[in-house]
Amino acid sequence: MTEISKYGEFGLIKHLTKDLKTVQPSTMKSVGDDCAVMDFGKVPSDKVHTKDVRVLMTTDMLLEGIHFNLEYVPLKHLGYKAAVVNFSDIYAMNGTPTQITVGLGISKRFSVEDIEELYSGIRLACERYNVDLVGGDTCASMTGLTISITCLGTASAKDIVYRNGAKLNDLICVSGNLGTAYMGLQLLERERLAGAEQPDFTGKEYLLERQLKPEARRDILEALRKAGVKPTAMMDVSDGLSSELMHICSQSNVGCCIYEDKLPIDYEAAALAEEMNLNIVTCALNGGEDYELLFTCSLDDYEKLIPIEDLYIIGHITKPEYGCNLIGRNGEELTLKAQGWNAFD
Repeated sequence: MTEISKYGEFGLIKHLTKDLKTVQPSTMKSVGDDCAVMDFGKVPSDKVHTKDVRVLMTTDMLLEGIHFNLEYVPLKHLGYKAAVVNFSDIYAMNGTPTQITVGLGISKRFSVEDIEELYSGIRLACERYNVDLVGGDTCASMTGLTISITCLGTASAKDIVYRNGAKLNDLICVSGNLGTAYMGLQLLERERLAGAEQPDFTGKEYLLERQLKPEARRDILEALRKAGVKPTAMMDVSDGLSSELMHICSQSNVGCCIYEDKLPIDYEAAALAEEMNLNIVTCALNGGEDYELLFTCSLDDYEKLIPIEDLYIIGHITKPEYGCNLIGRNGEELTLKAQGWNAFD
């Protein structure tokens, strides 16, 4: 294994990025200077009028021991996930991710080959989502591996969707399924604690994929645009459905009502939850890391939403005094609580 000290900071950056190619016309200067340079007047003319371009930026940090455990998370998967969760934030604003920078804190136990593996996942994500890696930073760490990614994106001013636009009687929609990533994490943790050298994950591959290699729902935005639908408010589900929905309601000054029997739940996740004596509805509401899109739409768009594959209408927006509520399968009304991921718990 190659010691990172052989390369040094700048040598390592050069080694990891030596053959990067840019695909975004807005990328004027990539890796190799104090700053990357982007000209956001240079965007594909068939997508956005240059005078209407807005720059979107998001940053996400992942810390070893807090956000990931390298006992069962492959470095390539970790790199891929670290990039994709940032792309998901841009999509949640109805934008298009275009560039990222990557900051790494690296302890001495990692070799150059380890960081190459991490970067291979980051680069794969960039290739699949047509995003340029344009810079970053590396430094020594005393506490393991830290990954901090900043993502830039673009959107037309009229297309941007915020969290504060939900209106009375809007439909509440979500893509994909919920609680599956959380159940994938429970499976990995169970096998780690059991000390199995070669755990058998047969039949549970989808759960692992949802936890280790999530995808941002670019396809849902494309389907909405094709259908002529613009959400009124939107977030991605990173910290759990209940937490995200309450964010939308708080910032929009509205209440909500969702229905238990409308929540999209995967069969494999439900089966594992039963096996582990967990309530799958609680997992779906609070599990987090699904990176699905949660959004509200005008009731007038109902007929346009129905044909969209992998999209589910789970409730509606109410008056603020009604609060945030879940209607159970037997008609019982339960108050939603924000019990999703909290980084400081």
